[in-house]
Amino acid sequence: RWRADGRALRKLPVHVGLVVTEEEPSYADMASLVVWCMAVGISYVSVYDHNGIFKRNNSRLMDEILKQQQELLGLDCSKYSVGFANHDKTGQVLNCQSTLKVLSPEDGKADIVKAAQSFCQLVAQQQRTHSDLDVNMLDNLLSSTHGFPDPDLVLKFGPVDSTLGFLPWHIRLTEIISLPSHLNISYEEFFSALHHYAACEQRWGK
Repeated sequence: RWRADGRALRKLPVHVGLVVTEEEPSYADMASLVVWCMAVGISYVSVYDHNGIFKRNNSRLMDEILKQQQELLGLDCSKYSVGFANHDKTGQVLNCQSTLKVLSPEDGKADIVKAAQSFCQLVAQQQRTHSDLDVNMLDNLLSSTHGFPDPDLVLKFGPVDSTLGFLPWHIRLTEIISLPSHLNISYEEFFSALHHYAACEQRWGK
């Protein structure tokens, strides 16, 4: 059913950001969202909460994802492998259908600051000139999303009308859909959001 649902959409996001603005994140519900993303054919998934709880406990989240894979996909779960793209588990990314990054506020503005410092050092060492700085250069200097495309879609969960620091550089062209909560979210709610994204006409600022 999941694969068929993914193929039925007019367009499917390549990279989905799952942003939780609620104070009490649920590992089980987030794992369900990640597994649904994998099952419909989304290649890159980012998980973010503004307190960094998921990132600090990413092994617990991974265990829950593997458990949900078994429960939701059964014998088919081997077809839906997931890899962590965080620095400590980079080796698991290879040959995976879906790649997961678990992010926190340090991967947002702080990463931009580090990139700016790195560029200034290159200029000071005369390896670059100030005129070399452009969008592509800054993209290459950002370490937290290395190898990931910019998010096509962000699903924001919770009452806060803000993404609370989620990749501020990367979401300038991202479609953002707000949902009341990730707690006890159903597959139907998730797929409805994907359907809404597929129907959106992106005008790229025009």
